[in-house]
Amino acid sequence: MTLTELTQLLRECAGEDEGVDLDGDVLDTPFSELGYDSLAVLQTTGRIERDHGIRLSDDTVAEAQTPRLLLDFVNESLAAARSAA
Repeated sequence: MTLTELTQLLRECAGEDEGVDLDGDVLDTPFSELGYDSLAVLQTTGRIERDHGIRLSDDTVAEAQTPRLLLDFVNESLAAARSAA
């Protein structure tokens, strides 16, 4: 999953604050500074899980405070799912 895909899902699942440019360099910006609370991140990860057939633990999601960390967890899960198939 790419940052572009993630930001598109964030917009679809939780909207976008007017003062935030998700198209900028946001990889290491905390979700809270991007205008997303834990519920918004949970909604987004739920969509990722459904769309890609993976499961992310609640602890993992709680640890993913930035887009980079969330993408790392998602891509690790996607790679594990592909190698298991």
